Amino acid sequence: MAFAPSLSLSKNARPLIQCFSPSFQSRVALASVRDHSYLSRQQKRHANGYGAGPQSPGQVGAQPGQPEDTGEGGSDGKSHRAADWAPTLLKMFENAATTVVSLTVLGLAGYGYHRYYKYLVLQKMENAFKPGDPVLELAALGGETPKSIVDNEDNDDQHWIRLKEQQKIDAIVNGSDRGHYHLLIGEKGTGKSSMLLDAMQKVDGEGISMFEAHADPEIFRIRLGKALDYEFHEDYIGSLFSIRGPRDTTALLDIERAFNKLEKIALLRRKKVGKPLVLIINSTHLLRDDEDGRDLLELIQQRAEQWAASNLVTVVMNSDDYWVYERLKQYATRMQILPVLDLPRSQAISALVRYRSRYYNEEPKPEILEQVYEKIGGRLSFLNQVARSKDMLHTCDKICRAEKTWFLNNCWILGEEMDDDVMDQQKYASAAMVLAKALVDQEKAQGSQYDPETGRILPQIPLHKARQVMTRADFIKDYDHINIFTIDAQAMVRADSVPMLNAFREICSEEGFEEHLQGTLDRISAIESLGRTREIVAKDLIGNIYQIQGRPDKGEGIRVSIKAKEDEGKD
Repeated sequence: MAFAPSLSLSKNARPLIQCFSPSFQSRVALASVRDHSYLSRQQKRHANGYGAGPQSPGQVGAQPGQPEDTGEGGSDGKSHRAADWAPTLLKMFENAATTVVSLTVLGLAGYGYHRYYKYLVLQKMENAFKPGDPVLELAALGGETPKSIVDNEDNDDQHWIRLKEQQKIDAIVNGSDRGHYHLLIGEKGTGKSSMLLDAMQKVDGEGISMFEAHADPEIFRIRLGKALDYEFHEDYIGSLFSIRGPRDTTALLDIERAFNKLEKIALLRRKKVGKPLVLIINSTHLLRDDEDGRDLLELIQQRAEQWAASNLVTVVMNSDDYWVYERLKQYATRMQILPVLDLPRSQAISALVRYRSRYYNEEPKPEILEQVYEKIGGRLSFLNQVARSKDMLHTCDKICRAEKTWFLNNCWILGEEMDDDVMDQQKYASAAMVLAKALVDQEKAQGSQYDPETGRILPQIPLHKARQVMTRADFIKDYDHINIFTIDAQAMVRADSVPMLNAFREICSEEGFEEHLQGTLDRISAIESLGRTREIVAKDLIGNIYQIQGRPDKGEGIRVSIKAKEDEGKD
């Protein structure tokens, strides 16, 4: 095979090439030199016995049937083959280096963002405990922060009603009372939430976070996250890349994760300030008394015990129902109970006098004040309504009618003519009526207990005795939940309020009430007896006398025999 000695430009093409730009001429010359070098290498390969085609990378030795050339020409061919591999290796190295650098930069950026996100989460949660709280702002906008007359009329910054528990709550909220977690228990409207808001307002919410509980754990989780300014990794940028985040879990695990972050903030705060954080869970009784609610309450109690022992966080729970205390008592070692009761008589009457004199320019008569207290007692929510009304006695009667209507709508009995389909509901209602009558009878037997300072003492029955009176053990918690009866921290059962006790008296004193109640109980017993009775029907056996013998309750069988008639026996 013959090769051209070179690819240099001909004499006729040179003038044509010179008409172009110098850069174009240089590129043409470079291409000519490359082609010349390539043809020279091909000639040497042909001379050494290789084929004219291109050498494959795997072809290192001689062709089959050709002796291996070990002379000067062979070493020159190896050097050229090594030169052919050099660009490929260089590109491979460049690509590998680029990949490594890209992955390194991406990994460092992701790690840096992850660290920054963790820092941002802690920073946001720390800001949630700085002065100023959304709960205080909402309460101020809605007028929930109590504003009333004080003991000293010249001081308008304090409230007209000073509960004896307020100083204790102030010490808990400002961080001076530590080493325990607390449960505020009392009836609805006694001022538990108002005292907590008052204590928070005195320190401007510094180091305090408060939120409302809910029966649904998911909503509880969202409210906890809002109070702590924690979004449970929902704002994590990794979700943009379809990375499974830690949020894909249950509500309890999210709450546990939020408590872990809160613990880190509490450790940092203790080093700086030296006081524990305060976490207030309002309306804890709204949690359901089921498996999920009990698990959530147990989780909160475990953290509260741990934080109280290390003085990191003081947990304050507020509840209207007894079952929360009953559940927490099983594992409580550092829990303190703070009962919040109605105002005593002297304090309630004094508050009414000062409020009416300041805002209505009138001095209520003592007999009217006594009537007001006899009708509504010292319940703070009722006093608030009466003090702002023009006719206090009319407002008291309205409150009593509302309580009586509530009781009758939930627990009125239908009498002996009731249908058997409503037996379950009537069991619930009749048990409440029996307990209400027992409280009224106890008051009649012991007499009206009245103290000049504390006021009227409501009749009460121990919890186990109340269950014995009703002959049911499961209804009393439901009555407590709907605010008909209440169970205090000493497990004593009484009417939920003075207006509710007045409703009990009115109902039990109605003519024919006892007969109506007894007729309902008899009808319930008859329906239950019918449910326990089995009827046997014998067909086509008319005209004979049958004798049934046996005691199934003693393990004996039942025997049925036919007894012949006397006249047939004579025949």
